[in-house]
Amino acid sequence: MSRAQAERRGRRAETIAAWWLRLQGWRILAQRARVPGGEVDLVARRGRTVAFIEVKQRATGDSAALALDQHRLRRVAVAAERLAPRFQRPGDDIRIDAIFVIPRRLPRHLPNVWLG
Repeated sequence: MSRAQAERRGRRAETIAAWWLRLQGWRILAQRARVPGGEVDLVARRGRTVAFIEVKQRATGDSAALALDQHRLRRVAVAAERLAPRFQRPGDDIRIDAIFVIPRRLPRHLPNVWLG
């Protein structure tokens, strides 16, 4: 798969994940939020929770889980820490979530994947 194809596939997965979150009552605050040292695919809010979300699209749930390694999560955590002041309000809970987008299945939302 070419880099351009992978980019399109990733953007499509992020769009699917964003719509799934909206259906679950989340409000999307940002997509592809970048800061020095990292990027967060989606930033979403529901009530007093702000989630920084990594989206993975793979052929199977197992391959998606393997793609979400500690190195990737660490980069998301760095980006979330730098982005939090932009989105956080006093009293909010901040967490890092993941969403797996697998063909012919509903997206799978995993809350609090980074406890580091």
